[in-house]
Amino acid sequence: MISRFFIERPLFAWMVALGVMVGGVLAIMTLPIAQYPTIAPPAVTITATYPGASAATLESAVTQVIEQQIKGIDHLLYFASTGASNGVVTITVTFDAGTNADIAQVQVQNKLTQATPSLPTEVQAQGLVVAKAESDSILVVSLYDTDGRHDSTDLGDYLTSNLLDPVSRLPGVGDTQTFGAQYAMRIWLDPYKLNNYKLMASDVSAAVLAQNVQVPAGELGARPAVAGQELDATVNGQSRLHTPDQFKAIILKTGSDGSIVRLGDVARVEIGGDTYNNLARLNGHPAAGFAIKLAAGANALKTVNLVKAQVTALSARFPPGIALAFPVDNSSFIKLSIQDVVSTLIIAIILVVAVMFLFLQNWRATLIPAIAVPVVLLGTFGILSIVGFSINVLTLFAMVLAIGLLVDDAIVVVENVQRIMDEEGLSPKEATINSMNEITGALVGIGTVLTAVLLPMAFFGGSSGAIYRQFSFTIVSAVVLSVAVALILTPALCATLLRPSKKSGAGAPADATPARGGFFGWFNKTFDRNIERYDGALRRIVKAPVIASVVYLAVVGAMVLLFVRLPSGFLPE
Repeated sequence: MISRFFIERPLFAWMVALGVMVGGVLAIMTLPIAQYPTIAPPAVTITATYPGASAATLESAVTQVIEQQIKGIDHLLYFASTGASNGVVTITVTFDAGTNADIAQVQVQNKLTQATPSLPTEVQAQGLVVAKAESDSILVVSLYDTDGRHDSTDLGDYLTSNLLDPVSRLPGVGDTQTFGAQYAMRIWLDPYKLNNYKLMASDVSAAVLAQNVQVPAGELGARPAVAGQELDATVNGQSRLHTPDQFKAIILKTGSDGSIVRLGDVARVEIGGDTYNNLARLNGHPAAGFAIKLAAGANALKTVNLVKAQVTALSARFPPGIALAFPVDNSSFIKLSIQDVVSTLIIAIILVVAVMFLFLQNWRATLIPAIAVPVVLLGTFGILSIVGFSINVLTLFAMVLAIGLLVDDAIVVVENVQRIMDEEGLSPKEATINSMNEITGALVGIGTVLTAVLLPMAFFGGSSGAIYRQFSFTIVSAVVLSVAVALILTPALCATLLRPSKKSGAGAPADATPARGGFFGWFNKTFDRNIERYDGALRRIVKAPVIASVVYLAVVGAMVLLFVRLPSGFLPE
């Protein structure tokens, strides 16, 4: 019998329990923390840009071409597309829950490759982006102007150049979304002047592309070289244009009389933002920012702390007039939710221990189930780490419910050992061995029944399965560990901590007083009277089975009626 092995070797049972607790503590330090498990099915987004195109043009020239190729992908549920008047189209491809998002992204990329040759040249030049669709942002980092020195474009360029890359490389950061624009050379054409010079926008575009290029200038002294040549130097030529004046000097047209039409003659050239699709402000001040989206399985709280620490460290080098802010921090909701559940968990443990002491009225007997609670809970955290779950509201709620179940096994063992000592006058070790011979099958049966009831929820499909899977697996793990502790640690504790009765045969344990006074005396008398009342009521019910059956059927009928009439929903508000 496994219990007898550990009863005779209590130190080994303690070492097993300590090993489980250490593993649980390490798991808590590494487990990701989130408010809820991932519920939405995985999705992949395709983003394409067709500058100047209307929504109708995007639909016919881009969206339909891509959608015709998105077929035959494994576990594909559906796809949806949105096209805007700014020339940007986004196609979201959604897959079955549980699909590997990385493999889905590769398959979508392969299908997109087949559609790329049929897309307009402008779309191909802008590039197509395929990315795993991220969840809502966890944090927004913002820079804002405090003294009127900077506008949104200045802030956006500084943010993109100095903050975005260091932050995006931090562990746990899956993606970033920028609210701002970088510097760009803006050319504002005057249509009347273009018409006067018999020019079109395409002429300007061709001239800019032709005269603003990166050209390798070559090398001096390279082989084959003349005899005695010892110098070999690379020539760095200024080919790219950098300032508005340099762009203004681009030649658009040359007349037969030698006259030259330059870009500055038909356009206003200035440094501005690369896009004007959004305008960011913070409390009325010009601002720019970026949103942080979590990587899959990342620890939300740890990632937010890393990002804040990194950005705060970089803020020491900010130019005068630029301030840092975190206008959105969704990790605060996670902290509050987790704190509430943890508080409930602690209160539940305290109440369980208090109730056990109230009924057992023996601190040694109460200590044994109290020791089993942290062992089982920490062991459950270790199992969560092994299977890749997170610490969230549902897993912690499952542990709150499991506390009432996991102490039952320890209480059954303690109570039965105490009864055998009182009735048979055996030593704690002998009483524990006899007790485990009697109740081992019952303990395994209790755990098997609870597991059979709760485990099927882990196999639900879709979003419901994502919600209940972690809840079910957590509480089942706690129940299984509870049975294991009741078979390994609890018997060893009973044989070590409990004390035999002073009387031979029947009698109270040495730590307890048979006739108590004060509060415990009043409680025992009241409890005994309630037991007698219950016993009398039960006898009357047994003598009138017809009436009892009618009452039972009425209760069942009322329950069915209420179940049918209650409103249903996916989640509570």
